[in-house]
Amino acid sequence: MNPDILQGLSQASLPINLLATAIGVLLGLIVGMIPGLTISSGIIIVLPLTFVLEPDLSIALLLGLYVSGMTGGSFSAILLNIPGTPSASATAIDGYPMAQRGEAGQALGISITAGFLGGMFSFLCLYLIAPLLAEVALQFHAADLFSLVFFGLTIICSFAAKSLVKGLLSAIIGLLIVTVGQDPVMGTARYTFGDVNILSGIHFLTALIGLFAIPQLVGSLTDTGVSTAGARQHFGSILPKWETLKKIRRSVSIGSSIGAFLGILPGVGGPIAAFISYDYAKKASKKPEDFGHGSIEGIAAPESANNAVTGGALIPMMTLGIPGDPVTAILIGALLVHGLAPGPLLFIERADFAYGVIFSFFWANIFNLIIALSGLRMLVKVLATPKAMLMPAIALFCVIGSYALRNSFFDVYVMLFFGLIGLAMKKLNMPVVPMLLGLVLGKQLEEHLRVALTSSKGDISIFFTSPFSLLFLSLSAISIVWAFVAEHRKKSNLSKGVAP
Repeated sequence: MNPDILQGLSQASLPINLLATAIGVLLGLIVGMIPGLTISSGIIIVLPLTFVLEPDLSIALLLGLYVSGMTGGSFSAILLNIPGTPSASATAIDGYPMAQRGEAGQALGISITAGFLGGMFSFLCLYLIAPLLAEVALQFHAADLFSLVFFGLTIICSFAAKSLVKGLLSAIIGLLIVTVGQDPVMGTARYTFGDVNILSGIHFLTALIGLFAIPQLVGSLTDTGVSTAGARQHFGSILPKWETLKKIRRSVSIGSSIGAFLGILPGVGGPIAAFISYDYAKKASKKPEDFGHGSIEGIAAPESANNAVTGGALIPMMTLGIPGDPVTAILIGALLVHGLAPGPLLFIERADFAYGVIFSFFWANIFNLIIALSGLRMLVKVLATPKAMLMPAIALFCVIGSYALRNSFFDVYVMLFFGLIGLAMKKLNMPVVPMLLGLVLGKQLEEHLRVALTSSKGDISIFFTSPFSLLFLSLSAISIVWAFVAEHRKKSNLSKGVAP
């Protein structure tokens, strides 16, 4: 066996790393089940605490939170009919009716088990596909890398935004923010206005804390209509029986395959995978009429898809440096803080660490199953935690995390400023994800562009003569045009529906 694989496995299996994974899983289950909080918000809150940790320890903690956050979202969806994460919306369709029939324990057990099976399937995909894709990506030059990053940025905007124009505008704002600070090639100051605090630029983690956490906090404080009475009911048996597992095997297979495949595509994400899996499982079911009324297959399909998306999204993140969803975009930022750049060179320069990440993802799924099944009755009590206690603690973590980045109160002010931007964007119904990608990918985009133009002496034809670059630019154009056409058709259909 490859020595790097063995070293990665032993590194991920160190007791301290396993402990970090278990803690991350516990935090993820709690964050995922609380309506109003997101996995992205949870990771951003925890992220500053990892700066003092070793890279393998940090990634183990964050991967545990990432994997279990998907499972935690189904708890409140089943018990309260309030999805803890957007991906759990499909789970609520059949999960909540089962809870109303007094079968909450069975519904939760199926959700946890199906999520575990989907996660393990995506682990196999990650283990088998990522190294092969990295070998292909090693042939990329500066022009190819620029086109690849540009493609990742455009496809995220196309899929993540309800309005493509607003999505592109959000991404442009993120790219503009990246230009503040020092020129990456010449080292000269840009848009600092003589302020030494921003000479090193706007720290993207400070911006992310403000963009994600502050709107979530304000939204949670103003939302008083959530009832948690359903969280206190009796669950009964949680562990699924063998007969139940045989009934859901088709749905799990459909959800795992669709989730892993769509997770690889940047910008698609869990909600789309969950609903597509739900629809296909319904069509393939022997009793499609039970869907929507408490079908166990209707829970198994979207939950297996949700967790399969996580492993799929890690594939483009690790091999190409392109995040598959907002959470992997934040994980890229975490690796950059520790001096590790995700991409094909990661499997060459730090292959042991790359395989360590893969096996940490494996252990995250194992701990997710164990902790979720064994601690379910205690975990759901978090749903009844008063917001007056929970929200101030989260706000305190945001302030401490922002200050700890560079030991400067200036970053706290920057975090609050971006919090106001996040609130304004939420009010204007502008997506935050494209701005997030602009902040994370903007520096790489500019560096690859400058290097490519320097090597070609300013000749832009270098982007069209390289086969890989031409392919990614063509995909970018198709992505943007397709999104415009889809939006036009949507508006056209709505106008026809309104017309008498």
